[in-house]
This record gives sequence, C-alpha cells and structure tokens, in this order.
Amino acid sequence: MRRLVDLSVPLQAGIASDPPSLLPEIDYYDHADTATDVLAFFPGATEDDLPDREGWAIERMRVTTHNGTHLDAPYHYSAVMDGGQRAITIDEVPLEWCLQPAVKLDFRHFEDGYVATAADVEAELKRIDHLLRPLEIVVVNTAAGVRYGRDDYVTSGCGMGRDATLYLLERGVRLTGTDAWSWDAPFAYTADRYARDRDPSVIWEGHRAGREIGYCHLEKLHNLESLPPSGFQIACFPVKIHAASAGWTRAVAIFDD
Repeated sequence: MRRLVDLSVPLQAGIASDPPSLLPEIDYYDHADTATDVLAFFPGATEDDLPDREGWAIERMRVTTHNGTHLDAPYHYSAVMDGGQRAITIDEVPLEWCLQPAVKLDFRHFEDGYVATAADVEAELKRIDHLLRPLEIVVVNTAAGVRYGRDDYVTSGCGMGRDATLYLLERGVRLTGTDAWSWDAPFAYTADRYARDRDPSVIWEGHRAGREIGYCHLEKLHNLESLPPSGFQIACFPVKIHAASAGWTRAVAIFDD
C-alpha cells in the first residue's frame, strides 16, 4: 500500500517565512466579492441568477518564485553551470531529477549558522549505512524545520558548504533539499564570517558549487522529522515558469509499504 507524506509548507502571507523585503502578499476574494465579476460575462443576468448569489473564490498574489516550498534551478545561483555551460532555467530541469529514491541527512544537532562539510556528510551516510547512488535526492533535516513561520526562521539551521555540496554532486546527486530558508548557512552568520576574514568565497558557497556541477535544490521543506533515513522516494515537480530561476512545488515523500 502506498503512503504519501507532505513535505511542503503552505504559501502563506503574514508569517515570518522570508526576509521582510521578500515576504509574499496574498489578497483573498470570496464568493460575495466576485459576483459582479461573474455577471460581467452574462449580460442581463443578476445576482439572483447565481446560486446563493455567489461568484467565485480567487486570490491575487504578489510573490517571488522563491516563496513557499520551491525548487531552485541552476540559473538561480549563476548564469553558468557544469564549468561554463549555460545554466538551465526551471522549465528546463530534467523531470527525471524530480522523482527519485531519496535519503535524509539528520543535521539537527548542528548549531545555527554551522557550515556542514564533506566529512559531516560522509559521517552521516556511514551512520545510516547508506551508499549514495546517482540521481538520488538528498534532503537535509536542520534545526530550522520546526521554526518555520517564527521570527527566527530565516536565521535558524545549519547550511551546506561548498565541499559538502560537491561531495554529493560528484556522486551523481542532482537534486537536494533543506527545511531551512536556504541551502547555505543563514546569511547573518555568513556576514559575520566575511566581516572577520574578508574571504568572499564564503558567500553563497553551497549554491555556487553548482557552477562546477549543475544541480537543483528544494528550500523550505517541511516535516522532514517524520522521515526515516531512506526507503522512500520524493516527487517534487516544479511549476513550469518560462525562463525562471525557481518554481513552486508540492514536495511529497512516497512510501511503498
């Protein structure tokens, strides 16, 4: 029997899901609000001609493609991938990348702002006794997952460093994910590192590993705490937005029990 686990957050306004300048806005119109809109298509009709005098329910949104649970295309982090090739946009992401067996790395014990290394990935794979296979989807359960919607969400959780990301990509992984706001460590901690060392390589290092080997990653995943280390698939087909850097997705874990 097949069991499905929702790994997505609702796309919701009025909560701390993103930095203030990137927060989504949603206007809701209920059946009473839109009766006249429906009637405009039918000259001579009145509200009494509509069941319960109702129009339709619709929403108007001012969002980015990175609000809510979404899949980043390589184009998001660079104009190039695979050592200089043109980076693909979300409508060009291979569908095969978006439905594969998956593995979860449990990094909840790392402190906020920690940058995970290749050694951390290797140690966790050894702990769960898992050998990575090409095209497997790798998701990272951080301490940020349970903070979604709270004021400290954007600054919560660890991030994946350049060498940790390349460790996965060199083994054939092409799609990764995190329950944090970003695949990288929260920017507030990276800013401190940059201010201290003036090393520009720390800026967005996990994302920009894809300049060498192109890949996609999910952000703002949910409910990773409920997943075992392996034994499931993830489906995460993105909305097909022409030439875009990301697309919203209803990410789902699939168990064949």
